[in-house]
Amino acid sequence: MNKQRLIPLIVATALFMENMDSTVIATSLPAIAADIGTSPLTLKLAITSYLLSLAVFIPASGWTADRFGARMVFSIAIGVFMLGSIGCALSTSVTHFVIARILQGLGGAMMTPVGRLVLLRSIDKSALVNAMAWVTVPALIGPVIGPPLGGFITTYFSWHWIFLINIPIGLLGVYMAMKYIDPIRSEDPERFDLKGLLLAGIGLAGIAFGLSVAGLNLLPWTIVAGLVAIGSISMTLYVVHARKTRSPVLDFAMLRLPTLRAAIIGGFLFRLGIGALPFLLPLLMQVGFGLSPFQSGLVTFSSAVGAMGMKTLAARIIRTFGFRNMMTINAVVSSVLLGACALFTVTTPLLLIFLILVVGGFFRSLQFTAINTVAYAEVEPAQMSRATTLVSVNQQLAVSAGVAVGAFSVETNLALHHATELTAGVFGPAFIVVAIISAVSSYFFWQMPDDAGHEISGRQAVEISSRKGAASAAVKAATEDSQDARDQRLG
Repeated sequence: MNKQRLIPLIVATALFMENMDSTVIATSLPAIAADIGTSPLTLKLAITSYLLSLAVFIPASGWTADRFGARMVFSIAIGVFMLGSIGCALSTSVTHFVIARILQGLGGAMMTPVGRLVLLRSIDKSALVNAMAWVTVPALIGPVIGPPLGGFITTYFSWHWIFLINIPIGLLGVYMAMKYIDPIRSEDPERFDLKGLLLAGIGLAGIAFGLSVAGLNLLPWTIVAGLVAIGSISMTLYVVHARKTRSPVLDFAMLRLPTLRAAIIGGFLFRLGIGALPFLLPLLMQVGFGLSPFQSGLVTFSSAVGAMGMKTLAARIIRTFGFRNMMTINAVVSSVLLGACALFTVTTPLLLIFLILVVGGFFRSLQFTAINTVAYAEVEPAQMSRATTLVSVNQQLAVSAGVAVGAFSVETNLALHHATELTAGVFGPAFIVVAIISAVSSYFFWQMPDDAGHEISGRQAVEISSRKGAASAAVKAATEDSQDARDQRLG
């Protein structure tokens, strides 16, 4: 297997492990709680502590990779994640379990952005779209198969195995990384911004933790609001600090790059809406339609089928239509298919639900691949670590915000109807709300230049003499290989 596919699969191994683990636990919480002598509600701290650990340590990932080498940090991060997994399996109390989840979060905080950095530094830009597609598919499959896999393992084996299955996957990932990834490191690592890390860590932790528990009735709303407020204040102080330092842990100055700005802002809105789907859909299937967790997981698995179908077509679609046109239209199409979930009722044929989720999974995966790729179109090699850190933090906040918005929408609909129990009818408005938020992202994708990411997509470069149309557009063919050679490299 060539480098353009082998390295993305190595990175995808870690992303699959992290994404699956972060969702598989939700199905198994009652069994774990009963075994270690606590309540499922209390054990939700295990989920929030993991998110908290991610938010705190992600900002340090870029500098760490530059200082010690991306391959080494990536391999060690997988090892730390495995240690956390073993700790979870051996836990006999809530305290032990939460500590183990925090350790997992530390490993996960380094795995995702550093894995992406390994990819960016190892793969030629002309093959980046296809490489991102290979990475995206396993990362999307993880959260989808997590719930049914967790239910299956917990029902027929033991909940301990949902963590122990990470060990062989992780060992394979470390072996492959050390053997096939080049030991690339920055020749002149920047000075570590400790003050910035503390401010950004407190800010991200407050916002991410507050949003992740909002609507879940874990904490009083005053405490949730206080956490978000403290996080927001700390992030404001960080922004002031970042303007005065030469090497900030989160470099917001990079948002001057049009493609990165669109990927951050538009990507946040798109992910916020789509991020609510794994939260809302299983609840609708189980609480609203009365399906078992395993049955619900089998239905939602259809999204992964669509995602896998996208893999072989993403590069060609983006090359044909260009990043800006494709992402603008596809954001709306994906949002419409997300909003279609509001039409699901108890009498809706499961085959129709399956088909809508398959098609939706295809377009969502295509959009994720494009967002993850175009973000780095204008980033210089020396700034890659900063860019990957910024993108990873943005993704984490978007997912937390998506769950919060979805939960808040359901709670609001319950209050408006003076209802106390969840029914299938209360989920419809929530799907509409998150679909509208996702659709708004199309505006920011449309703001990108006409030739955004052409170097990556292989599309012919278009030189626009005036954005206002004062002069006509002149089209020039970019120097490139034959179409057959490019298809072979990308496909």
